[in-house]
Amino acid sequence: MQTTQHASDLPRPTVPDLAPGSPTDGFVRVRGARENNLRNVDVDVPRDAIVAFTGVSGSGKSSLAFGTIYAEAQRRYFESVAPYARRLIQQGHNPKVEMITGLPPAVALQQRRGTPSSRSTVGTLTTLSNSLRMLFSRAGSYPEGASPLDSDAFSPNTAAGACPECHGLGIAHTVTESSLVPDTSLSIRDGAIAAWPGAWQGKNLRDILTHLGYDVDTPWRKLSKKDRDWILFTAEQPVVEVTPQRDRVAKPYKGRFWSAKSYVLHTLADSKSATMREKVLRFMETGPCPVCGGSGLTPAALDVTFAGRTIADLNAVPMAELADIIRPTTELTKAGTASRKQSSGEGNEVAVAITRDLLQRVTVLLDLGLGYLALGRSTPTLSPGEMQRLRIATQLRSGLFGVIYVLDEPSAGLHPADAEPLLAVLDQLKSSGNSVFVVEHNMDIVRRADWLVDVGPRAGEGGGDVLYSGPVAGLAGVDASVTRPFLFPNGSAGSAGKSAGTTDDGGARDGSDDGGGAVGSAGGAVGGSRREAAGWLELRDISRHNLRELDANFPLGVLTAVTGVSGSGKSTLVSQVLAEVVGARLHPDTAETGSGATAPEDLAAEAGETAGPLNVGPVSGLDQLDRLVKVDQKPIGRTPRSNLATYTGLFDAVRKEFAATDEAKARGFGAGRFSFNVAGGRCETCQGEGFVAVELLFLPGSYGPCPECDGSRYNPETLEVTYKGKNVAEVLGLTVNAAAEFLEGVPAAARSLQTLREVGLGYLRLGQPATELSGGEAQRIKLATELQRAQRGHSLYLLDEPTTGLHPADVELLMAQLHRLVDAGNTVIVVEHDMDVVAAADWVIDLGPAGGDAGGEIVATGTPAAVARSTTSRTAPYLAAMLEG
Repeated sequence: MQTTQHASDLPRPTVPDLAPGSPTDGFVRVRGARENNLRNVDVDVPRDAIVAFTGVSGSGKSSLAFGTIYAEAQRRYFESVAPYARRLIQQGHNPKVEMITGLPPAVALQQRRGTPSSRSTVGTLTTLSNSLRMLFSRAGSYPEGASPLDSDAFSPNTAAGACPECHGLGIAHTVTESSLVPDTSLSIRDGAIAAWPGAWQGKNLRDILTHLGYDVDTPWRKLSKKDRDWILFTAEQPVVEVTPQRDRVAKPYKGRFWSAKSYVLHTLADSKSATMREKVLRFMETGPCPVCGGSGLTPAALDVTFAGRTIADLNAVPMAELADIIRPTTELTKAGTASRKQSSGEGNEVAVAITRDLLQRVTVLLDLGLGYLALGRSTPTLSPGEMQRLRIATQLRSGLFGVIYVLDEPSAGLHPADAEPLLAVLDQLKSSGNSVFVVEHNMDIVRRADWLVDVGPRAGEGGGDVLYSGPVAGLAGVDASVTRPFLFPNGSAGSAGKSAGTTDDGGARDGSDDGGGAVGSAGGAVGGSRREAAGWLELRDISRHNLRELDANFPLGVLTAVTGVSGSGKSTLVSQVLAEVVGARLHPDTAETGSGATAPEDLAAEAGETAGPLNVGPVSGLDQLDRLVKVDQKPIGRTPRSNLATYTGLFDAVRKEFAATDEAKARGFGAGRFSFNVAGGRCETCQGEGFVAVELLFLPGSYGPCPECDGSRYNPETLEVTYKGKNVAEVLGLTVNAAAEFLEGVPAAARSLQTLREVGLGYLRLGQPATELSGGEAQRIKLATELQRAQRGHSLYLLDEPTTGLHPADVELLMAQLHRLVDAGNTVIVVEHDMDVVAAADWVIDLGPAGGDAGGEIVATGTPAAVARSTTSRTAPYLAAMLEG
């Protein structure tokens, strides 16, 4: 039975003759919401309050907060925009809801990884770079006689400001003599120029050199520098008649010479062979552009200074230092009048105005604990928590009033110490006259909310109902809520401020001071004691980003949690350094890595396109590992054609079963006939997608079932073939739970379905498009795909914040499977902020003590209990609270 505290039960503002649903009654009233799995939901949510939407992954909370409330607010806003302008805006969908009243404008801040473009930086994301460029343009100190530059001239992303050599990237890909000729003791005939092609092409180039009079038999280092430089770097391409010396019958031909540099660059630019491009790429050296020094800017822009520094200098310093640099200008009391004739405008009124605005905006970021970031920091290198706080800070500075901020897990990716200033920001948004709706799994954030909407009870078809809507304490009386036991661990509302790691009697869960036992709701080591390391993976003298000559030891055969505040270097150490070092040793191909994993050569790119130089000293323990696997929350596909069944491979088994039926054999249908991705069996009207898009010029576009196949994806002839009474479209419509019973006689499919159920995905449909899956669901599908493989041990699994987007109940399921991997003889290393997970680990490595340049050190390592006793770790007090209850 649903327990819903209605808005009518609460004290109302003293407004006479207030009509229900009036915009002034203080509530957003939703009626008949049917988006995704929502079941005709009616709910009242207060404005001018912090409202937390909770529920397990897939329960429908995001469909309510984002898919319904925010989508409707956005739709209404677009109705006020001129029809012509609507054509230029990417509009959302029309939510399936009967009515929403009392709805003000809304702003959405959704979780998403940084854009893969290295041109996107902290400065461009927050728009602080715009102010900084304007400062240099209008108030910078110019060389004598130089003309003032527009602000675009200080951006590497514009034609006016980009360095002509590197096109604004700041990185140059070049070839050098040492990269092209690794062994100078060899002669050209013996293969000194390693970058040249082999076989006939290489002999051709050698013969041309001989005809031109060059010595191909003398060791390379004994050739004159002039000859070496011409052979390697000339842009000339002489064509000469060559008589091959190696053929029995001389057959003269016209041969064209290519220098080693020209050949490498030509192959990279024009070759259609990935193998050839990869081969010559080994002879390229990547480093800062020699023209702009890595800034990406023109020499003219770099000649302009402010406070004695170029704009490249200010982009490179932490924002805390940037604030100190510009603060003196903001305090000027006698500013001069701005004039274009001045060579320096640092003391004029424009400089004061711009720096004051810039300092105010930077201060917001400093208050959020992001002072260690530089404006030039590339966004692909940022964690989800850093990205989220940057976007929140941008909105906080906007000064909007009377809007609804809809936030998707604002605490995601945040260390508990970083979550404290976030709570202050949410309170500030509310006190500024706004409403704050948060979809949240962090129970500490939920406890601080004014109102709670719990959606469930389960996920998918088992959810979609509002179980409770009211003050937070009231959820304690809703037995059907999966959130309730995590919010109130001892079963009463009085425990709202306590840790979720306590038992009913208030004690720690099987925890002890020596680190033994399973701790926390995430589950612990099997058998009541923590596992012992089967060996050690040791890395020495690691240097990248803020890691400086760091030594790190990772235990093998156990579950290790790597912790630390945001920016301390956790992801750099695990997702970049460790992945690259192990990947370079193992060199597995994609197939070996597994469908649920990421190839090692892609790991560093995912952690950030601009990974930076890596220096690592001696490494030991690699011989104890056979595979490297990374399980992340990236989508399993970016189009509706990708779904759970195709990703896990179980659909291959299903199609083979259909092809084996008598009806299919009689018609000559093979397994390919039952694929919706190729012509033959699919519906050609929708190309197998099951729906068609209806584009409307002045209104939001919409999707609808294909009128030809009614959304089945297949043509009528294919659907006439049945297996156990169901056609292929009906099988794709089954949930994992239903399919497990229906396909129990198909071993390949049954194995996949069983692992999907074990990670809590029994509610998903086999044909559910990848675009409808949450990040947590995508991650668990990948994990299930990996679990269905035969476990042979000695694999290294790397996970970066695996609990992001997961309800505490889903975390339990995830952790059970990670422990299962460890029990099979594998090593699991997770970068994690959830103290429940950290407390359940066998080993903890804590980085810090702070973020940025103040981090990059291992401040504590050992069992969770040992780390909790550390006096220098910022993680220790939160971990101790979890262990002690």
